[in-house]
Amino acid sequence: MKIGTCGFPVARKKYYSKFKVVEVQKTFYSPLKESLAEKWRKEAPEDFEFTLKAPQIITHEMKSPTYRRYKGPLGDFGRFKVNEDTMSSWEQFVKIAKILNSKLVIFQSPPSFSEGEENVKNLIDFFSTIDGGFIYGWEPRGRWREETIRKICAELNIIHVVDPFKSRKLHGSFSYYRLHGITGYNYRFTDGDLLKLRSVVKKGDYVMFNNTNMWEDAQRFLSVLRDHTVT
Repeated sequence: MKIGTCGFPVARKKYYSKFKVVEVQKTFYSPLKESLAEKWRKEAPEDFEFTLKAPQIITHEMKSPTYRRYKGPLGDFGRFKVNEDTMSSWEQFVKIAKILNSKLVIFQSPPSFSEGEENVKNLIDFFSTIDGGFIYGWEPRGRWREETIRKICAELNIIHVVDPFKSRKLHGSFSYYRLHGITGYNYRFTDGDLLKLRSVVKKGDYVMFNNTNMWEDAQRFLSVLRDHTVT
């Protein structure tokens, strides 16, 4: 089981001393420089794992507020469309993933990306087109029927990524949990929450905290797993 956070909430050296995995967020907003990826890989412990959040160019349309942090050319982005813009972004992303020796890539689709014939087709076409040798996870945030999610994930052999306090995983040989806070990003997980989480996770799972108190909460959860106590 691997515990970590979505992004580095503290200095990287300090983070490496506590955790064995981080989900890189910078790759979502704008392309990461190869020189920076090389620096991160070199400075991190050999057994440290970088999971990556896929570029918003692939998942989000340009009207999304997340593009406020985007630095790059404009294009026909989002909704998993297979075109020159998205494929160019993907090729650049793969270079970074290989430098970091990453094996897991997480695609988070926005609430506006809901179930529909075109979106289902886009998903299938996109994942059938790419071939980076990675394990892929998909976190749908729009309205999707469970049966549709299960069918798509099984057909494409991708992990259904969820927040365990909000949804149940429908497909995957292991779970990749992203904890966004039960009532929102500013939520601090209680002792009871962490004990409940402990009863859900299994060997081989990833538990990635993504709330304002992620640094403290992730460490508290490590304590829960280690000695069944909370601090």
